[in-house]
Amino acid sequence: MQGTRLDTGRIRAARRVIDPVFLDTPLYRCEALEPGLGCAVSIKLETANPVRSFKGRGTELAASLLAARGSTAVVCASAGNLGQALAWSGRNRGLDVTVVASRSATAAKLDRIRALGARLELVDGDHESARDRAAAIARYDGVRLLEDSLDVETCEGAATIGLELAGAVPSFDAVLIALGGGALATGVGHVLKALAPEVEVICVQPLGAPAMTRSWHARRVVTTGPVRTIADGVAGRRPLPAVLDDLLLVADDAVLVREESIVAGMRMLLEHAGLVVEPSAALGVAAVLEDRDRFAGRHVVTVVCGGNVDADAYLGWVGG
Repeated sequence: MQGTRLDTGRIRAARRVIDPVFLDTPLYRCEALEPGLGCAVSIKLETANPVRSFKGRGTELAASLLAARGSTAVVCASAGNLGQALAWSGRNRGLDVTVVASRSATAAKLDRIRALGARLELVDGDHESARDRAAAIARYDGVRLLEDSLDVETCEGAATIGLELAGAVPSFDAVLIALGGGALATGVGHVLKALAPEVEVICVQPLGAPAMTRSWHARRVVTTGPVRTIADGVAGRRPLPAVLDDLLLVADDAVLVREESIVAGMRMLLEHAGLVVEPSAALGVAAVLEDRDRFAGRHVVTVVCGGNVDADAYLGWVGG
């Protein structure tokens, strides 16, 4: 695809580098969800792995390349899932991993980062503050900064999901993808547009964290003020120009959903699919709930991208 940073050949090769524990995740029709959503629904389950999110695909690729080049250390900013994944991948390749996160990040995610052996530094402010601090550490200490979505390995690792979707039988009409920094959406979207161009690629973001969606519609970077969403995994406010350029080539639409729809989606996934998911992973279901007419009679796939939640917060959401 001309003009993109991603390469389908490299994405195919990535499967040989990524630990198989992250590959070929379950993809199945979930009929129990269908009466409430009014369409055929399949789930691509990216929580059935050691870090309970899709991020391990990208960190496996990035860590392998770093180790091959002789790097010994890496730093990243994370809302929690990337940090866990990089800690897991780095530990297995002898890399010293530092993760910078906001103090307000989900406690369960931070605890898991520590348990996986990474050094964790907490900062005041939001994820953008963590990004700034991680960049400063990289400069001062002379170590590699892994920036989610900007480093193409994170996108091409996530894109291996697209390879698995493109080979699915039966085929489907649309894929619903959580949109935050853009790695998942650009990666999966790139592969589907190359191998299954008839599939509609729809990105979903919370109304309280709309920066990338607004940027997609404006076709230029739009930054926003403080985010207000429970979906911490997609709560950025400063889109990266290179990532937006990639997204513009592959996304057919980008929509915003309300917080109450996200919570309803989480509850549906628990009650009808037996899945405990974080808010970002319920965005696809939320999009169908808010626009049933658009999806009526169609077969959609929703990528359930993460399942790392604070137990008390989760019970407060789904039990409310």
